Amino acid sequence: MLTGVRMALVPVFLVVIFVGDGHETFWRIVAFVVFSVAVITDRFDGALARSYGMVTEFGTLADPIADKALIGAALIGLSILGDLPWWITAVILIREIGITVLRFAVLRFGVIPASRGGKLKTLVQAVAIGLFVLPLSGAWLSSAWVIMWAALVLTVVTGVDYVVSAIKDSKGRPADR
Repeated sequence: MLTGVRMALVPVFLVVIFVGDGHETFWRIVAFVVFSVAVITDRFDGALARSYGMVTEFGTLADPIADKALIGAALIGLSILGDLPWWITAVILIREIGITVLRFAVLRFGVIPASRGGKLKTLVQAVAIGLFVLPLSGAWLSSAWVIMWAALVLTVVTGVDYVVSAIKDSKGRPADR
């Protein structure tokens, strides 16, 4: 249910962030609140599913897609508004889409679970994006850039790690004939 709420919040976030010229302080704060609620539902979703033993195949597949939709919508929105360079959006989205495709490609062998690095990457991305959604300036904006650079490094490192792990795991498995 929380995954569905997160998916439903994506278009709400996009509408709110573009109200007016996309840079009205009140609406940027509202967009930050919507984004934050969506991110928090991800934390509660995973914790509840694990604690009650409600981990489902649907949730295992839909949860990362909801995460990618939220992060992707926010990055694209910020780039359209000129608040974030397109190359940053491209690097993060290429990694996210690539790992999602990889997860589906190796699904017949089992689900690739999210690593601690991947979870940290998602958290740092969410914090960085949230800071860019807020109408910040000065030292606060500099802090947002430092966190965004950390998110980029984690994005690339964890992406490479997933690919290497998938290649290692696929070796030794019988090839389909």
